[in-house]
Amino acid sequence: MKGARAPLGDLEHELLAILWQHGEMTAFAVRQQVARDLKDATIRTVLRRLEEKDYVDHTVVNGTFVYRAKETPESAAANAVHDIVQRYCGGSLERMLLGLVDSGLVSADQLKTLAGKLRRKPR
Repeated sequence: MKGARAPLGDLEHELLAILWQHGEMTAFAVRQQVARDLKDATIRTVLRRLEEKDYVDHTVVNGTFVYRAKETPESAAANAVHDIVQRYCGGSLERMLLGLVDSGLVSADQLKTLAGKLRRKPR
């Protein structure tokens, strides 16, 4: 697991989700997928911040930056949960899961179902 990274802002998350959905893209192609009317410079700045936060990297093709997400959404979520477990639960996954059940976000039955699926999953 990677160390804790700076949290993502709304626009950063939106651009990262676009890269997850479409794969490698130029800043111009990313901008075409954004619902808001943003300038090219804004998109490039946000992509650079995502790179600084280690969510994105780029290659240069014919002088144009081509960006890609460095990990899958599932891997990013797992890393975020790891950071939460370390920060709020003293590294105890059990404490986190009990907290999810106690708060009503996850039921004990949902955890049992998941445990059954994990037992059947080939390694």
